[in-house]
Amino acid sequence: MFTNKAPDDNLGLTMGLRGTLYFNRSRGTVSKPARFKVKSLFWLLLLLPFLWVGYRDVMSYFVQPQAMLVLGGDPERENFAADFARQHPNVPIWVSGVGNPESTKEVFVKAGISPERVYIDQAALDTVTNFTTLVDKLRAKGINSVYLITSDYHMRRARVIGEIVFGSRGIYLRPVSVPSKDPTESFPRALRDGARAILWVTTGHTGASLSRRYESRY
Repeated sequence: MFTNKAPDDNLGLTMGLRGTLYFNRSRGTVSKPARFKVKSLFWLLLLLPFLWVGYRDVMSYFVQPQAMLVLGGDPERENFAADFARQHPNVPIWVSGVGNPESTKEVFVKAGISPERVYIDQAALDTVTNFTTLVDKLRAKGINSVYLITSDYHMRRARVIGEIVFGSRGIYLRPVSVPSKDPTESFPRALRDGARAILWVTTGHTGASLSRRYESRY
């Protein structure tokens, strides 16, 4: 077969063919475990925010909350928070992302809450920025644990974001859900905003464009 080539060339070609066959056989046996490892790593990264939430959830009950964080956008949340504030008279109230600050203040005043206890922040544009715009303000006041008040259908996504953003500053969350009849938000939405929270912690950017692309697609 190799009579027209020099002995050294024949030997090199033979070794090359053997190496190729060995490589192909090896690739066939290694590929399945390799794919399994990649998939395992992928799912671990996806689930990491939720594992972190579970750990922080346990730890939060060892720290007494020093403030309330109310995620605005729903009058029911504000009414619930006003009632909750009456039961916790020494806890300051932070309301993030409200449409009408005067109306929000009125809700608390009618419930007998002093306006001096209520801090309204309008810098937030969405749930991720509810947390990113306030975390350093709270930390600067020495707050290391807060009651998180939002609707029950919204709580999963809010907690994933909050545990990552607030957790990066050593602030614990104790969730207090506002009852509703709405279905829980989808897992992909929580996953997307968990990724945005990690992006903020690592780069300082909230990934708002990622959110817009997701909303436009779904």
